[in-house]
Amino acid sequence: MKVGTDQAFTKDRRRGRWLEMTYGGALSFLRRVYSRDLEGVDVAVMGVPFDNAVTYRPGTRLGPRAIREASVQLAELKAFPWGFDPFDTLRVVDFGDVMLDPHHPETVQPAIQDQAAEIIASGAKLLTLGGDHSISYPLIKAHAEAHGPVALIQVDAHCDTWEDDGTSIDHGTMFARAAAEGVIDVSRSTQIGLRTYNDSDHGFEIITSPWIHRNGIAAAIDVAVARAGDAPVYLSFDIDGLDPAYAPGTGTPVAGGLASWQGLEIVRGLSALNLIGMDVVEVSPPYDHAEITAIAAATLAHDWLCVLAAQAGAKEARIGRT
Repeated sequence: MKVGTDQAFTKDRRRGRWLEMTYGGALSFLRRVYSRDLEGVDVAVMGVPFDNAVTYRPGTRLGPRAIREASVQLAELKAFPWGFDPFDTLRVVDFGDVMLDPHHPETVQPAIQDQAAEIIASGAKLLTLGGDHSISYPLIKAHAEAHGPVALIQVDAHCDTWEDDGTSIDHGTMFARAAAEGVIDVSRSTQIGLRTYNDSDHGFEIITSPWIHRNGIAAAIDVAVARAGDAPVYLSFDIDGLDPAYAPGTGTPVAGGLASWQGLEIVRGLSALNLIGMDVVEVSPPYDHAEITAIAAATLAHDWLCVLAAQAGAKEARIGRT
């Protein structure tokens, strides 16, 4: 097989991986093929370059590009700690970015929801790279159309359940709105890593960062897994759930957060759940240093794919024994 560069465009296979210089070539996520053909695809990776809804520092419109760039080393070796190549099992494509018109902000959320719904209807799962956290609202609505009310596992410094008039587009109110509309099943949902205050929990189970520091990450995972049960689970990982020491490149950093290893352990600890979708949001490259934040975000997304691959492998093994 001839080996070349820019294989994100030149390869026609969906499984496996291939040698390419980590420092060269087209920067798709994990060197996956860019494709809008979803036939037989297990997971589509979509970028949403949008940050008009931020309340402090901008820049997350550049997040999808930075996360793709930071993913190159993860595409080079077998996945840690599993020791396998997830793409031996999963057919994953980089769908590219959803087309948005930020000059007509009323069109942004419908565009995101429509594109997400198209991908989900194909049978593929959706991994989304943000973008500010407001994008989770149309993404969750698209998933709820297909699966019914979702159990949300949200890793975040902020609750994002402050209430508004129901019409504004910002990244701090959308989960209260989604819960009120019934697209999130709050009785199955957990917020992890919070370290800001809201007068109401809106029915969510809240696990703060100080609680995790006192009781351990395994205890937090146990709570979230038990609460979700067999519900369809959507994972929304705001990178500011990590402490600014581990994720400086974000719009609303809050001290006292999770370490990178704790965030990764949360993702890896969800293998017992019915995982239907994930987003990684709020990476703001202009405030990043040495790609610290983008590398963390890329690894979180990569590990979610590995959890799906491990689930698929276990399913195949069970079928083989019947």
